[in-house]
Amino acid sequence: MGVGRRKVVPLVFSPTNSPRRLSAVLPQAIFLIFAMTPTDQTSAKPVSDVLLIGAGIMSATLGVLLKTLDPNLTVSGYERLDAVAAESSDAWNNAGTGHSAFCELNYTPERPDGSIDISKADKIAEQFELSKQFWASLVLEGLLPDPTAFIHTIPHMSFVWGAANVEYLRKRHAALLHSPLFQGMEFSEDPAQIAQWIPLVMDGRDPAEPVAATRMAIGTDVNFGALARSLSNYLKGLPGVDLHLGHEVESFKRKDDGIWRLKIRNLATGEKVIARARFVFIGAGGGSLPLLEKSGIPEANGFGGFPVSGQWLKCQNPAVIARHEAKVYGKPALGAPPMSMPHLDTRQINGRKELLFGPYAGFSTKFLKKGSYTDLFRSIELGNIRPLLYAGARNLGLTKYLIGQVLQSPQERTAALREYYPQANPDDWQLEVAGQRVQVIKKDKKQGGVLEFGTEMVTAADGSIAALLGASPGASTAVAIMLDLVQKCFPERAASAEWQARFRQLVPSFGQPLAPDSALTAAVRERSHLALRLDA
Repeated sequence: MGVGRRKVVPLVFSPTNSPRRLSAVLPQAIFLIFAMTPTDQTSAKPVSDVLLIGAGIMSATLGVLLKTLDPNLTVSGYERLDAVAAESSDAWNNAGTGHSAFCELNYTPERPDGSIDISKADKIAEQFELSKQFWASLVLEGLLPDPTAFIHTIPHMSFVWGAANVEYLRKRHAALLHSPLFQGMEFSEDPAQIAQWIPLVMDGRDPAEPVAATRMAIGTDVNFGALARSLSNYLKGLPGVDLHLGHEVESFKRKDDGIWRLKIRNLATGEKVIARARFVFIGAGGGSLPLLEKSGIPEANGFGGFPVSGQWLKCQNPAVIARHEAKVYGKPALGAPPMSMPHLDTRQINGRKELLFGPYAGFSTKFLKKGSYTDLFRSIELGNIRPLLYAGARNLGLTKYLIGQVLQSPQERTAALREYYPQANPDDWQLEVAGQRVQVIKKDKKQGGVLEFGTEMVTAADGSIAALLGASPGASTAVAIMLDLVQKCFPERAASAEWQARFRQLVPSFGQPLAPDSALTAAVRERSHLALRLDA
């Protein structure tokens, strides 16, 4: 029976009551007063095996992975917004490329000797293949009914101009062809050929200007918002799963019995509940850092965050949208963060073909698109002041660049668009606000603090809690990240013959590197593409 519904027995006081009578009823009266106090609205939940914070692609992936490994696990989930995947995982908030290193030039830096380092590209391409294998398995097992709701084939292209950049792209292409993960990548310096691939990019361009492009026909477009919603819909239909929207985690505490206790508020009613769990995953995008700090684990000490906002230009002209069929990435501007690599990007969103250009980077003190301008300041504490100051001092150029992006005029945005689409009409484009990204700042013995571009998993020493920080390539590598998390936080069960066999069922290349093995790469790609109904 809930608080406030206890049957009340009236107590009648009169001048004839004796002291003895008062002493008998007074404890009952005091108990009733406290029991009926409306401020005591807290109730406790049963202990869950797993508690997920955030309802984006990361939590959805982990929840489904764990339930496929052990259907008997109990899972609770809490999301502060009233919709699934409404922040970083939403298609309009940047997550949509299917990062596989086919076209992202920042994953293949040029070494001082002029050679190209493809190690990061190999790693990211392999991680994306793990994601495709997992999704394919869910489709084959009937857990994801329609892959075309979230993934489509779209060529991934890199495009550059100027003699030095053309030479770089030529060397990059030659280096990538040594890896089975990039077999089939085309390269061209022929303007006519490139115009066939991407007519908008070539129309009106100076014919004397050197240009080059690479093209990977098996690239994909992934709507991670749609995928997260499909995974969540499947998950919440399983026994032992309890998912809640509109609930915000306010505090953490771990008791001596090893159980985490989280105070959570229902944002609609104000009611507070105590959720209890043996394992907690913080997958709240930009909101993960403040929650990690609240956990109080020593591993969280020294981490800070640097928020980066973004904007898109969204095409409103169906005739223009119909003429472009690719994701075209270029080289980022000097001082730009990696997630601001400019691209002319074909997307499938809510059943419609869309065309976006950007993102234009910016600076905001919010950690979430629907967050607070005080987020950055409230994340500062004694343990991370030093790393924040050191990292900030070394990245003043980045801060200046981001502020400059915020202050861009419409004419300046159009000028950037015309580098990729020379004949762009500004009347065809509308400015849209994209999502927030929080880059990781962490302490460093030599440098005091460093700004990291990428993702970082922070786990307690005993594996009872984990948090995912950072941004790109994030969503695209969610499966690889969660496979690592499960092995680290559930080591005994992950090493068992039962779970090892299930890992290999869900991800056939599990435990085997793809980059050195062309036959294995070809086999897993064929399986994934057939199951996911991909064209190429």
